[in-house]
Amino acid sequence: MAADIMTIDEVADYLRINKKTAYRLAADSKLPGFKVGGTWRFRRVDIEDWIEREASPKKDKER
Repeated sequence: MAADIMTIDEVADYLRINKKTAYRLAADSKLPGFKVGGTWRFRRVDIEDWIEREASPKKDKER
């Protein structure tokens, strides 16, 4: 279960983005996450769903 929860560093690495970008996306509610004791946490399944949602419109535009 613990592997299903990611830190800001882990999600930034997973998405291959800068940590500051991950913070900004989370703070702007563009990246699904939640705070525990003031630090961001992310469920892997939510991040994977978010990736699919973000990728889907781009696929439609290419057709």
